[in-house]
Amino acid sequence: MPDIPIVDTHLHLWNPALIPYPWLEENELLNKPYLLEDYARAFTSTSIEAMVFVQCEARFDRYLDEAAWAADQARIDPRIKAMVAWAPLDKGTAVREDLERLARHAILRGIRRIIQFEEDIDFCLRPSFVEGVRTLSEYGLSFDICIDHRHMANILRFVEQVPDFPLILDHIGKPDIRSGTMEPWASQMRELAQHPNVLCKISGVATEAHADWTPADLHPYLDVAFEVFGFERTMFGGDWPVTLQAVRPERWIALLDSYLQHATSAELRAFWRDNAIKTYRIAP
Repeated sequence: MPDIPIVDTHLHLWNPALIPYPWLEENELLNKPYLLEDYARAFTSTSIEAMVFVQCEARFDRYLDEAAWAADQARIDPRIKAMVAWAPLDKGTAVREDLERLARHAILRGIRRIIQFEEDIDFCLRPSFVEGVRTLSEYGLSFDICIDHRHMANILRFVEQVPDFPLILDHIGKPDIRSGTMEPWASQMRELAQHPNVLCKISGVATEAHADWTPADLHPYLDVAFEVFGFERTMFGGDWPVTLQAVRPERWIALLDSYLQHATSAELRAFWRDNAIKTYRIAP
């Protein structure tokens, strides 16, 4: 296991008894509370220095409740140093009112409005949505891009319109690992990495593979992500508990630790810790 204290840039916590999460209703594994004590048990073999809470797709009208609940969790476990909340960015500049409400939480660092779940493949190109994302820069906030490989072509057009603040690609853009398909995702990743404000979370990779995946199935996709974004713009993400559908935390961390065995100490520190601290403005 890494001997560097890890910053987990992708932590989910939820309690469906308090806040509804419609997408969980048909998922027996995930449709129950996943709380701080569960996270602590899952990561007993790893030193987690800090975590970034990422919105969990609560019912849209409860996004303020989810953010307030997450802030309460950070008071229970101060290792939660940052929060990526949900906001209705498709309102365009009118989202300022929502961002003002969210900004009362000192740990707010970014916003995520999941693109993957939208029926309209062109959702991310709607002028109102682009304007809403641009508005985040006024508040010093980043934007987490959550898509799958079907959206990559449009994301390339989207990022051209949002050039001035951090955009973080979640789960390496969810390539079609299950079928072993590399293109056009790999070429699109190379093009996306040409934008210096885009970073890449190495997270959620095994979840995109078939049930009996092996490390060899994931390596070609990790190769592309690290090749194009380098150690300067990649960050570790646990994606717990969603990742439990495919891999437990200790196996995911061990896989990456082995994969990165030839990296320098500076590269490892950047990936496991320093890039996250810089991107999400975490006090060490």
